[in-house]
Amino acid sequence: MRRASTLHARRGPALAGLLVLAVLAVQAASAATDAELTRGERIYREGVLPSGRPVQALRENQTRAQGATAACVNCHRRSGLGNVEGNYVVPPITAKYLLRSAADNNSDMSMPHVAGYRQGHVPYTDATLARALREGIASDARTLSPLMPRYALDDRDMADLLGYLHQLSTGPFPGVSDTDLQFATIITPDADPVEKQAMLEVMRRFFATQSEVIAAETRPMKASHEIKYRVTRQWHLHVWELSGPAESWERQLHDHMSVEPVFAVVSGLGRANWAPVHHFCEHEHVPCLFPNIDVPVVQENDFYPAYFSRGVLLEADLLAQWIADPVHVAGVQRLVQVYRRGDVGEAGAAALAAAARTAGRSVTERALAPDADATALAATLADIGPSDGLVLWLRPADLAALPSEPTRAAATMISGLMGNLESAPLPPAWLPRVHMSYPIDLPQRRMARMNFPYGWFKVQRLPITAERVQVDTYLACVITAETLGHVLDSFVPDYLLERLEMMVSRRLANAYFPRLGLAPGQRFASKGGYVVHFDASGAVAPLPATADRRESRALPVLADTDWIVP
Repeated sequence: MRRASTLHARRGPALAGLLVLAVLAVQAASAATDAELTRGERIYREGVLPSGRPVQALRENQTRAQGATAACVNCHRRSGLGNVEGNYVVPPITAKYLLRSAADNNSDMSMPHVAGYRQGHVPYTDATLARALREGIASDARTLSPLMPRYALDDRDMADLLGYLHQLSTGPFPGVSDTDLQFATIITPDADPVEKQAMLEVMRRFFATQSEVIAAETRPMKASHEIKYRVTRQWHLHVWELSGPAESWERQLHDHMSVEPVFAVVSGLGRANWAPVHHFCEHEHVPCLFPNIDVPVVQENDFYPAYFSRGVLLEADLLAQWIADPVHVAGVQRLVQVYRRGDVGEAGAAALAAAARTAGRSVTERALAPDADATALAATLADIGPSDGLVLWLRPADLAALPSEPTRAAATMISGLMGNLESAPLPPAWLPRVHMSYPIDLPQRRMARMNFPYGWFKVQRLPITAERVQVDTYLACVITAETLGHVLDSFVPDYLLERLEMMVSRRLANAYFPRLGLAPGQRFASKGGYVVHFDASGAVAPLPATADRRESRALPVLADTDWIVP
């Protein structure tokens, strides 16, 4: 990888452009209007001029770039704090990195260091920035990388862009002080009480451990020239429990934020409706990292919420692909789906029904009332015959309450996430006939990775009462801590998410997930899964050696498919 010092001259396609842009932004008129900032933001993020026309640019080889392909955000990201892509390092282009002299940089021990930051660069002026942006010539007169577009911006458009860059990623940011970082976790009223207690216990133990580690590592500066990154800030957790109807949740979250400003939301717990939380985080620019929910909001162009997977919506896609193979559902003429009204299975059933109808299949949906008993459940299955495919979007209590004898369905499928995966409490006679959507790695393949959370639970003397919630909460906390280590002292919400995108795909120990990966325009880190069946003739799978574990038996599962990425 080339040194950052050469990047201004030989790399950063968007670099120079943004370099110029950023500096001009800094030295633009002292107070840009809201309208100017809005116009500049569109140029930066979308490559669209205030006139509505696309931004026009040429690369050194005369390749044309326009509109979204010429937008600064492609290389310099939303934060403007730079990027790393293979051997290419794109430096930060916000004002404090472009306009300061080497002497100022070297003497400022509080200056945050980000990837590509170059202390000794020649500071830009209005004239040299404009030249760099329009002609591709750096502040020290070297030629910028041929990948860097040469922009055709008139003076007014340049002023708009610079007005936006002038305030890009400037603090202070909520929940950040010189000594502390404030975080929240959010719990919706319909969250399961056992899962809620399990999640909070993991988070409180993790935050307490994090504070102990930080306290042990904190030391006074030994010399005036020693740079001491403030990643040693103490972590504080706020629990925001919502109440009442979903229509009031966003208002409640705004109230919480006004009283307890936080830098990010970590983990969290909900059931059928997470949309108000998602929209709050997106609108308020608060990172929302890996909540425990099975029906996320699927809007991957949104930036601030990040999820482990699409939950039951991913399961619906897995089952749709499996059903599409006639070998698996030979003789099936009708798909019958059973779920409880108001539970997450309703969303899974709707997604699978849409896919099945598109493929020309007949679909019947049977919704149980929230208070329906085992008799009502049995009644929904009474007419299931050999020309039917049965899909059960049901939780463990309902699976355990199924009639002792299975239906005559040609194929029977259940939701793994809702049914408790390989510990689904199906009546014994059902086991050989059931196929299950399984949007995580197989037990035998994830065993080594699971030793990390299991070992931590054992050290912390935490009984496993809601395994998936506890493991995913632990993983969310670990990933947050690792990402903050990459952020160093640049506590900018956008930069936190950008570093998360870059870091998470490099992790090897991801508990349930074989791999995780995020990128611009992606907000679901695990994108695939299996369809499996129970090996009812096999031995009961061993439970991990953790203290006080109380959980139903787990049967081995065998994959019906390869890893599917719908």
